[in-house]
Amino acid sequence: MKHSTKVTECPKCGGKELGKGKNSGSGYADMYPNNKMSFGSEVEYIICTECGFIIESYVKKPEKFKGTL
Repeated sequence: MKHSTKVTECPKCGGKELGKGKNSGSGYADMYPNNKMSFGSEVEYIICTECGFIIESYVKKPEKFKGTL
């Protein structure tokens, strides 16, 4: 998945070392489409490794949410 912006610095503390993570668990941390019977998608995060601030979050499979509005 490509993102429109490339984050290089934490907006909260100015830290330059960032990491990527996801929630653990057996599917409980997934995002599910509203009003649509479908499996969900994992949510990934860009995190500052200095202060722990979650800078960005997104679903890995955005196509699962088409037609939900």
